Amino acid sequence: MTISPALPKELTQLVLDNLREIPDFPEPGVLFRDITPLLSNGEAFANLIDGLAAHYRGHIDAVAGLESRGFILAAPLAVHLGIGMVIVRKAGKLPGPVLGIDYELEYGTARMELRPETVEEGSRVLVIDDVLATGGTAAASIDLLEQAGAKVESICMLLELAGLGGREKLSGRDIDSVVIFESA
Repeated sequence: MTISPALPKELTQLVLDNLREIPDFPEPGVLFRDITPLLSNGEAFANLIDGLAAHYRGHIDAVAGLESRGFILAAPLAVHLGIGMVIVRKAGKLPGPVLGIDYELEYGTARMELRPETVEEGSRVLVIDDVLATGGTAAASIDLLEQAGAKVESICMLLELAGLGGREKLSGRDIDSVVIFESA
């Protein structure tokens, strides 16, 4: 585990103190890192959002939450900062018109979509989600936001599984991960 140099160390410790590790879930050999203890601890969750708000205040105009756990982080952060939230969803979840982008998964393809009128031209957007793994969803979402006219200012991930190559897929982007695990 490493600590993000950009974010306060206290946020890393806060997340680690409220994280549950479940071996062999959802299948044998996988170590699942469960954020529900953090979310259910009102004080810890509020402190996380306060810390993220302090870090990003004045640098962003909107927060883009990625389906679905990114919504849990994006909504209170946007409210705290007094800015809007952009919802980036899986295909078929938003009424049209939508912009969409297809991207490759390990076994097949997926699609992310957003309502273009929710993105203000030239707005500085923070993309936020719970886990950075292979980077496919984040990369597709960033492309989609930029097609809609946003400037993706930064990416924030609660957890990063460094061994899966997501940071490399997002090369050249400003990525703040609260906790970075060297191995998946």
